[in-house]
Amino acid sequence: MLKLPFAAVLAAVLLATTPPPARVTLGDEVFLQSAWHDLAGKCVGVITNQTGVTSRLVNIVDAIRANGAICIKAIYSPEHGLRGDRPAGAYVASYTDARTGLPVYSLYGDQRHPTAQMLDGVDVLLFDIQDVGARTYTYVSTMAYAMQAAKEFGKEIWVLDRPDPIGGAMVEGPVLDPKFKSFIGLYPIPMRHGMTVGELARLFNNQFGIGANLRVIKMQGWRRSMLWPDTGLQWVQTSPNIPEWSTAEVYPCTGLTDGIGLNGGIGTTKPFKYIGGQDVDAYGLASELNARNIPGVYFRPAYWSPLFGPLTGKQIAGVELDVFDPKVFPSVHTAVEIATAVRKVSPGSLNVSVKSTATDWGTDTFATALQAGRSAQEIEAQWTPALRRFLAIRQKYLLYR
Repeated sequence: MLKLPFAAVLAAVLLATTPPPARVTLGDEVFLQSAWHDLAGKCVGVITNQTGVTSRLVNIVDAIRANGAICIKAIYSPEHGLRGDRPAGAYVASYTDARTGLPVYSLYGDQRHPTAQMLDGVDVLLFDIQDVGARTYTYVSTMAYAMQAAKEFGKEIWVLDRPDPIGGAMVEGPVLDPKFKSFIGLYPIPMRHGMTVGELARLFNNQFGIGANLRVIKMQGWRRSMLWPDTGLQWVQTSPNIPEWSTAEVYPCTGLTDGIGLNGGIGTTKPFKYIGGQDVDAYGLASELNARNIPGVYFRPAYWSPLFGPLTGKQIAGVELDVFDPKVFPSVHTAVEIATAVRKVSPGSLNVSVKSTATDWGTDTFATALQAGRSAQEIEAQWTPALRRFLAIRQKYLLYR
């Protein structure tokens, strides 16, 4: 039996336990490699969570502390907390991190804007959090509030850019009506915007008037046509119900259906990959949806029983979304098709709340048109003029081809 030298064995083990090189250099890696020199002795505070890692899965706070020449004063955590272990909507407390000794200020607790006290001693805020590409995901709202605070208190804010995991090419859904502004939708952008966090920061700052001293640290190698698997990066669970990248691709679809009385698989091991209700005809719904020939997705009749939530232990019937071609899968369009299909096949299963859907969709036109019996095409046609205007504005803030 051939025996390898210990050094060769150790090298092989280390190589095997290190993530392979990615095809994209993240903004935090560009910062750590070179841009940090521009701090010129300024102290930083880092807005991050478990997703704020390099392509080798090194946490940004650990990497900054390992540098030794960067002054770091504080950490700020969004919804779900610094470790990503808090449920959706749960209170997040501030505390002192035992590993680093740094204060961790919650931006999803008593305060959602950083206060003057939270920013004491900080010259530059760094934002390093992975988004999922949907307007309703609250991390971009946390970024916007931090930008507002940076403007108010005379701080710089640097956004360490990351990919839009569901791609930068497809844009769809209604543009938010400002009268339905909320923490899950601050500015008039579509549900699926096709922008990175850095591009959104530029849009928020200039188009919507924040006016902060903003710098975006660009990625290298990312292209708009890329979906997450194309980047070669490892996925870190962004929140308890987005455990995998494949969940992110359906979130802008089934995540929009709570306000019409349907269950999107929350409380199961496949959150957002199911859609249905207690009285839905699963086979009838699957047949109806498959007959509509929606690009890139197949609907399988499915049954499930949530392990937690208001429907715990109840049998739910509906469909599982099998997205076999995510590059062409229109997530928001599919949500509209699902709603109109359920209305046709199992109308008694719908319980449409105009208030709830207006918050989620950013408009009341979806619920009112659904109640009026409009087709999916008629519902979406209402949104075309505003979407075209947004696309023209968006073009000015794109950083990647």
